[in-house]
Amino acid sequence: MADTSATAAKPKYKVVIKPDWCKGCGICISFCPKGILVAEGLDQKVRVTDESLCIDCKMCEVHCPDFGIQVVPSEEQE
Repeated sequence: MADTSATAAKPKYKVVIKPDWCKGCGICISFCPKGILVAEGLDQKVRVTDESLCIDCKMCEVHCPDFGIQVVPSEEQE
């Protein structure tokens, strides 16, 4: 079995979703050019599928009407 941990891309950016602020409208999903956001669960709250694909365009952050999503450099989250 190959070790993929050495080859896996480390995310440059952290997509922070504030679940208490997210109303599940899906606007951020529509604007994400990389398609890394999905809505799940009964409340359709947003989650990130693969942060390593985030390009820091901030389209999700800018278009969220409730300020429920933020893109920050991954170093800030460590």
